[in-house]
Amino acid sequence: MGISRRQFLQGGVLAAAGTALAGKGEASVDSPELRTKGATTSTTICPYCAVGCGLVVSTKNGKVINIEGDPKHPINQGSLCSKGSSMFQVAVNDRRLQKVMYRAPGSARFEEKSWDWALDRISQLMKETRDKTFKHTELNKKDNKQYVVNRTDGMAFFGGAGLDNEECYLWSKFARAMGVGQLEHQARL
Repeated sequence: MGISRRQFLQGGVLAAAGTALAGKGEASVDSPELRTKGATTSTTICPYCAVGCGLVVSTKNGKVINIEGDPKHPINQGSLCSKGSSMFQVAVNDRRLQKVMYRAPGSARFEEKSWDWALDRISQLMKETRDKTFKHTELNKKDNKQYVVNRTDGMAFFGGAGLDNEECYLWSKFARAMGVGQLEHQARL
């Protein structure tokens, strides 16, 4: 029996329509309705840059189970950049360090330390570096005059996209109070 091109196209359209109508009421494995069923949702803002994209965070039993773009947010309308899309991996990651790991100079192994020890050690090393490299004045070679600079050239501060605007402000104020002149921020990290 021969089938014409017209009959073939009509049959294909009917088959596609039947398939689409048959699966309309079921949720697929990837649908948000199934992933977040029974979860509590809240909205927040992505911390990575100053754009302020909206996020919907779904939690169940106190744990984050899904993060996606907020379709009702006026800035991003549900879309996210690659960093915003990976927010779930930042919040929920088995490989994320939860404690301080320290490797002494010349040692081949890491040892676990307390947060108090780490903060004391960092502040001690920062103070030593600042004291060794602090300049009160500097000679300007163009006019051979001494100028007050009050800075340290032994440290630099480098910020990244993980800091929100308020944290960046505090970070830069702290760096300036320490006398650090080399500050840089890289939002593409």
